[in-house]
Amino acid sequence: MKTVQQLLESKRHSLISVAPSSTVLDALKVMAEKEIGAVVVIEDGHLVGIFSERDYARKVVLQGKASKDTPVREIMTEKVVCVRPEQTIEDCMGLMTDRRVRHLPVLEHKKVIGVVSIGDVVKEMLSEKEFVIKQLESYIHN
Repeated sequence: MKTVQQLLESKRHSLISVAPSSTVLDALKVMAEKEIGAVVVIEDGHLVGIFSERDYARKVVLQGKASKDTPVREIMTEKVVCVRPEQTIEDCMGLMTDRRVRHLPVLEHKKVIGVVSIGDVVKEMLSEKEFVIKQLESYIHN
């Protein structure tokens, strides 16, 4: 099973983050531009939260707040579920399922080095299953 580190290396995406003082509207613009569903919130080089489309829907839209006036710190998720680079993709799937999250920041020595999404995990798991099936078919035909 592939590790989180191997997955990050294959993604080749830079880390996208916002400051807690950023407005929700600015964070949404970044997410739309980068075509991502969440951004990590970093202050003084440290992870302080994560802001996702789910946070926006539940804590801004449903509560009648204004995106252009609300800072990310007011609605971000502060208790962030994270993984380490040496963990497996299977570990990520288990965490995402148990904790009902779609994005996992990857921490190495307390520093965020990337984010793994549910899409990344599902794609990788399907790829591994496909590989095993091809190996089994090859074995059967020989």
